[in-house]
Amino acid sequence: MGRIFVRPSLLTMPESKQAYLQIENLTKHFGEFVAVRELSLEINDGEFICFLGPSGCGKSTTLRMVAGLEDPTDGQLFIGDKVVNEIEPSKRDIAMVFQNYALYPHMSVFENMSFGLKIRKLDSAEITKRVKEAADILQIDDLLLRRPKELSGGQRQRVALGRCIVRNPKVFLFDEPLSNLDAKLRAEMRVEIKKLHQILKTTMMYVTHDQTEAMTMGSRIAVINKGVIEQLDTPDRIYRHPVNKFVAGFIGSPQMNFIEGNVSSSDGILHFASGKIDLDLSGHNFNTIPSKVILGIRPENISLKTSENKSSNNIIKAVVDLIEPLGAVSLLHLNSDGIRFSASIKSIENIIEGIEAEFIFDGSSFHFFDAASQKYLD
Repeated sequence: MGRIFVRPSLLTMPESKQAYLQIENLTKHFGEFVAVRELSLEINDGEFICFLGPSGCGKSTTLRMVAGLEDPTDGQLFIGDKVVNEIEPSKRDIAMVFQNYALYPHMSVFENMSFGLKIRKLDSAEITKRVKEAADILQIDDLLLRRPKELSGGQRQRVALGRCIVRNPKVFLFDEPLSNLDAKLRAEMRVEIKKLHQILKTTMMYVTHDQTEAMTMGSRIAVINKGVIEQLDTPDRIYRHPVNKFVAGFIGSPQMNFIEGNVSSSDGILHFASGKIDLDLSGHNFNTIPSKVILGIRPENISLKTSENKSSNNIIKAVVDLIEPLGAVSLLHLNSDGIRFSASIKSIENIIEGIEAEFIFDGSSFHFFDAASQKYLD
């Protein structure tokens, strides 16, 4: 199955509806456990926002409260200017795509996609028109007579998307929809869902634990941890300007390196020291310097010392514990007197496991966090 190819001039689906979403102090308790804690968020009409976080952080619970599948313990939900807390799910004018597709196994693709429209008592001509147009968007028009068991995982996910499209909802909700697909299909479906958003221009909320999905699809990302939004911003700003150590460690692959140490001044120049690691912090200024800091640096900002860059500052000796070939680059797991970090290196000629080599830390790419509060240091 190829990727989406749409001829917009042929689309006659109804125009997308206005759907400004507002979440105010949303809280959800399960007994003594607080799954979501006073979460507030405004989502613009037509925006694609991703909820990103580890399993159990409250992102799916939040989505289910928006859908009406869970009742909030406290807080309010608005769609447009209407409070929807007490409105049943079927009347909120939203559509949800589930992880397990939720297709009726005894129905054909056409029947699955049209079922919700029949419940709403649309006439058969309008139903057929909407289903065929959605099938054309998703390139599944040749599958309309098949049953779900005759479809691949990617085709089933397209049918689940089509069932939502025909309803022309105000909001699309996605609950980890790609987690059951293999890596190749996930990559293809990421592109298709993003293109679908560009075509429909409908508000979309997308829950995932996969940072690649969030970074490539969302116009903004809400990074959630323990029921709280840690940071809400564009993918680029979250990557380049994380507000705390949790966000910095969760965003980016391979993960950011963290080294705890101290910052001190010598001859007017700031230095970071941890064990035998001593780094020149020229160009870095701090409003206040805590007693303990955590230096963060991404593996791609550590390079192998060569004859061409031997005059660089911040050269660290480390033993190569392990090499992971990743194709265009290799991930080196390094040990400098007990301090472990990784480096993403393009060319590792003459580098083998067990040898000691010298590596350059790019000082312009340092991030600093307060060791006590874990917050980013300005």
